[in-house]
Amino acid sequence: MSRDTQLKERWEKLVDILSNQFSQGEDLDLDSIIYLIGVQEFGKVHRQFKKDEKLNLMHIAICRLLEPYGFYEFEYFDEEGWPHYKIKEQLPSLKAGEQSVLMKEAIVSYFLERKLIE
Repeated sequence: MSRDTQLKERWEKLVDILSNQFSQGEDLDLDSIIYLIGVQEFGKVHRQFKKDEKLNLMHIAICRLLEPYGFYEFEYFDEEGWPHYKIKEQLPSLKAGEQSVLMKEAIVSYFLERKLIE
């Protein structure tokens, strides 16, 4: 099976699992899944977030997802429990489709580590 086919199958399975768990079956989009990962990484799942906090959660998720690729490195948790990352390497200029593939690949890897999918 080609790498692209495997990624597509894993992505579709992951979207199905998360959509059934978090959105009553309506397919979650990429940004929604990134947001969920941010909430997971922050660790305070049963709380309402303000608009700026939601953006921060997405930033946390992106840093965590791209950490294995060498773009970010975890630094510390602040006094409120927010994780902070530092940039190790600038992201390359990618077209929108390439960004999407990179993020999907990183998200699939994240959930493979957590054994939500195989």
